[in-house]
Amino acid sequence: PEVCLRLEVGPDAAVRSPLAVQNGFLHMLVRSYAAEFCMSFLTNLGPFLEDEIIPEVIPMEIEVVDTKITLKDDSPRVYPTSPGPVPITLAVDHVIVKRKDDGVFYLTALQGEGSPKQEKPVSVLQEQKAPAECVWAAPGAGTRGLQLKELPELQRELQTVKIALAEANMDKARLLQEIRKYNPLFQL
Repeated sequence: PEVCLRLEVGPDAAVRSPLAVQNGFLHMLVRSYAAEFCMSFLTNLGPFLEDEIIPEVIPMEIEVVDTKITLKDDSPRVYPTSPGPVPITLAVDHVIVKRKDDGVFYLTALQGEGSPKQEKPVSVLQEQKAPAECVWAAPGAGTRGLQLKELPELQRELQTVKIALAEANMDKARLLQEIRKYNPLFQL
């Protein structure tokens, strides 16, 4: 079978996770699966995933092996003479997505033999920790330096500026691509 599901609940599920005894443990295996989805299918999933209550955390493990997913853009064309968007194919060799008791999803790729298995959480950018000492703007000059409390605020501002710069660069690239549709020889 291409997709296998197993749900464990009760005392036997304690091997998987302490929370699995109460909420259950879901194990899903997707192997040698090929699918083709329209982008509208993915964008319209939102209403089905929304709920008015906070869901319970169910520990799970989703293993994806030798899978190809093709995404086709089925939105109306902006320019009738354009050939249309090229489908995107996502090929997955072996990936494991785990959800632990804390509710965080961890993405693990299959490692070669002898290399350590590393799990990295899939989450929003985390703030960097500030150093445990004060940074002085001008040592010995008699001016007050940056206090320890100001460093996280400055780091947040820096992160905001970096995100704005990345968005501006994406807008620039999108506009250049749009101009090159009409004039392929255009140079900036």
